[in-house]
Amino acid sequence: MMKNKSLNYLEYPSSSLEKTKAFFSSVFGWTFTDYGEAYCAFSLDNVDGGFYASEEISTTSRGAALTVFYSDDLTSLEAEIVGAGGIITQPVFAFPGGHRFHFTEPGGSEFAAWSDCYQQE
Repeated sequence: MMKNKSLNYLEYPSSSLEKTKAFFSSVFGWTFTDYGEAYCAFSLDNVDGGFYASEEISTTSRGAALTVFYSDDLTSLEAEIVGAGGIITQPVFAFPGGHRFHFTEPGGSEFAAWSDCYQQE
């Protein structure tokens, strides 16, 4: 049963659905359901969502909201992201409560990852 007024579904643009699906499958273990050539959906424990084909992308510099992942090992996650074709757009920096970095996935949309237990090497 859905909880009233809870966050339920997120949608993101992607300039390459195939690259986006490969990236999120590799780094985060997501699986996708395709709905035609221009849309794919994912389902996680805490939220569902999808990616739609678009030449426009989602970045904070354009005023978009930022989805932030949590990681207990930012260094390893950063390496996985780069290894899967992601681009680090803002290296690890400190903020109140922890450290984080920003990245774009191969379809172009921006995300971030943060940790409260980051150890600089």
